[in-house]
Amino acid sequence: MQTETPPPIPAPEAEEHRLHAWSWLFVALQNLKQFIFPLLALLIARRGDLHALWPLLGVATLVLISVWQYFTYRYRLLPEHIEIRSGLLERKLRQIAYARIHNVALHQTLLHRLFGVAEVRLESAGGNQPEAQMRVLRIDRALALEHLVRERGQHSSGITPAAAIAQAAATPLLTLPTAEIIRHGLISNRGMVVVAAGFATLGQFMDEFIEHYSGQLARSTRATLNGLDVQRLELGWLDYSLMGLVLLLAMLVLLRLFSVALSLLQYHGFVLAEKGHRLTVSRGLLTRIRSSIPKRRIQAWQLQETWLHRCFKRRALSVEIAASPQPQQQQGRGSNALAPIATPASCDALISHLLPAAHWPPGNWQKLHRLAWLRRWLGSCAWLLPLTAVAVSLLGIRGLLPLAWLPVSAFLAWQASRHAGWSLGGSLIATRRGWLSRQWRFAEVEKLQSLRLSASPLDRLFGMRSLLLDTAGASPFAPLRIDHLRREDAEQLLDTLAGRLRHSALRW
Repeated sequence: MQTETPPPIPAPEAEEHRLHAWSWLFVALQNLKQFIFPLLALLIARRGDLHALWPLLGVATLVLISVWQYFTYRYRLLPEHIEIRSGLLERKLRQIAYARIHNVALHQTLLHRLFGVAEVRLESAGGNQPEAQMRVLRIDRALALEHLVRERGQHSSGITPAAAIAQAAATPLLTLPTAEIIRHGLISNRGMVVVAAGFATLGQFMDEFIEHYSGQLARSTRATLNGLDVQRLELGWLDYSLMGLVLLLAMLVLLRLFSVALSLLQYHGFVLAEKGHRLTVSRGLLTRIRSSIPKRRIQAWQLQETWLHRCFKRRALSVEIAASPQPQQQQGRGSNALAPIATPASCDALISHLLPAAHWPPGNWQKLHRLAWLRRWLGSCAWLLPLTAVAVSLLGIRGLLPLAWLPVSAFLAWQASRHAGWSLGGSLIATRRGWLSRQWRFAEVEKLQSLRLSASPLDRLFGMRSLLLDTAGASPFAPLRIDHLRREDAEQLLDTLAGRLRHSALRW
């Protein structure tokens, strides 16, 4: 059957285009982010000093560079690729094929929405940075570019900006109401991110603050203490313990409130939608993020269920994308979260819809080696025994206290091994692990890139093997692997998977 050639890009779209007229402002603000706190600290600490105004020359330079970039940046939409020209003294020409672009991400902060613009990032299947960042485009042009890349990447017909706006909305697969997002904040413990960011911000100008205000603060504290008759309070150890407990509870509540606030900022208005062969995720309260990825780029899946998730009867579903670039604004697991929080039934239904041949959830989980708990426990003893020896040499008989962890670690190893397992059924290879916090990782067999059988000296002693299943874009911190298998089971599984991969390669 003859493949239909996509029609050419309309003539107006093939012309060179500039960014939005206010793009220089957004580029300048982006460049100023890393200097704003030191600059404010310098201006506050050296009030009245004219030398403190010298950094403003750097700010003016950044603004001029941003204006320069606006006047030298051009892009053109051609039938097979996007052509981008930039620079005047040092000219650059980039050609990005539509087929190479696997994600079109649209970012809108509150300022973007006020100006009716969006930042567009074109991300490819390789590299650690986006192929192109367009700061900024008018929102209708950004949406039209997103649709054009999607359609041209699938060898469909071209589209004009007006036609892109008139397109029907994608079919929603999952939406998160505000109550669910609040639950996500209570389950996640990301309030520490706010605390760490606060300390980092204070560290920018702590030295200047101490130098100018430490004396005044010390005098105020001394006057406050002199005004209190501490001895008449007659506080005992129980009173101080209660005060410490109340302070600790207040800090925990504050951290949870921070976590809820972060979840609302990140996931407000979360919508997972499907249109053709692509998935689109829209989310964000102040900063709206809209990303689109082809389903064929999904390499591995992960279901997460901590003990807090079980308290709320919820789970989290995320995916790994083939060599997905992770810009600074998208670092973290939230960038590839298909369901940041959902009921187990909703997660299973979503997986079954996107992987109809997978038959999820598996019903034939296979157990690990019967001594897997002992192998895991001995692995934890490898650091506990040397630690105890050092403690005994320093503290004497009291240094044996770490040995109290041995029965606890044995129980945890037994529970973790009892709940672990693997499954191979249909087109899916899946693993599960964990007890208090549970995790399911799985991938389509045809998406596997390599198979590796390994055994440590301790594994060989117990007759065990570990099987590493590598996929494109696999996370080094959470690889898809099956540990503590019987040697015969591991070798048989390796042969089965290798045979399926050979058959899949011949079919393609």
